[in-house]
Amino acid sequence: MLVLSRLRDESIVIGDNVVVTIVDIRGDKVRLGIEAPGEVTVHRQEVYQAIQREGRKPALTHGEPHRR
Repeated sequence: MLVLSRLRDESIVIGDNVVVTIVDIRGDKVRLGIEAPGEVTVHRQEVYQAIQREGRKPALTHGEPHRR
């Protein structure tokens, strides 16, 4: 596992087309912004595991709806 330290508003790039940005840090919670092309699936781990348990193929979505 690669472990990186980032501050708020800093990003990491995965491959050529996925950018993960630290949006906010409150106490022990970190909010991440993820920019990825539509064909890349993005799920929270527990959602992905539930999909796998049900034997479904993950949908081509970016996981949860965007909330502000």
